[in-house]
Amino acid sequence: MNKVTHHISELDSMKKYPKELFYSGNLELLDKKKISIVGTRRPSKYSKSMIQTLSSTASKSGICIVSGGAMGIDAISHIGAGAKNTIAVLPCGIDIKYPAVNKNLLSEIEQNGLLLSQFEMGFRSTAYSFVLRNEIVVALGDVLIVGEAEIGSGSMRSVEYALAMGKEIFVLPQRLGESSATNELLKSGKAKAIYDIDEFVASISGIKDLNLQKDDFLDFCKTNPTYEEALKRFPNRVFEAELCGEIAVKDARVHIL
Repeated sequence: MNKVTHHISELDSMKKYPKELFYSGNLELLDKKKISIVGTRRPSKYSKSMIQTLSSTASKSGICIVSGGAMGIDAISHIGAGAKNTIAVLPCGIDIKYPAVNKNLLSEIEQNGLLLSQFEMGFRSTAYSFVLRNEIVVALGDVLIVGEAEIGSGSMRSVEYALAMGKEIFVLPQRLGESSATNELLKSGKAKAIYDIDEFVASISGIKDLNLQKDDFLDFCKTNPTYEEALKRFPNRVFEAELCGEIAVKDARVHIL
């Protein structure tokens, strides 16, 4: 673990610039255009799919994805972006891969992307450290995306930070009765809806024609579906990908190699 010694201008938007900031990984990611993504730890299948597609599309256009390394929307955002193009901001010391269920993901980001933390080695997360983590996540991004959230959830603290920082907030269109917080943000005019992912990414990246070669199968596999789900949706491609070493099946789930 190393200490960040140079000034990060994006963090000037915080109420108070971090006294210390530690990192492990590729600091050059801080120089890229960035999007912050937050949301529930228990997203719907729709939210999982849309956030994975959004983060993947953004990453392919050169945008770095920033999130908090938690379960749910955070993990899907990191996975969709790919470990080489994502920043995970932790509520604990970098040596403590929290939550444990994301240990492998966070280790991969540490090796290929970037882990950041305000906290020294050995520090274990507290209720307040999550709040501090969220402020950094929001500050680093050019805009904030709330994938799915309910009123009163922790994600709404991130929204408060974004509003205080004057950052644009975007949400996914959700059904009535679901994701009450993002629907309320739309209703109050505090957020804009993302109706077309390609158009949204182009507006952030400045690249009008993304001209991205999409692979629906690999994009689907980035969500770590069950083997049965992958087999049902892409029966021929699953066997081919296994033979070519593109994917592996572990604990009945598909993982990209």
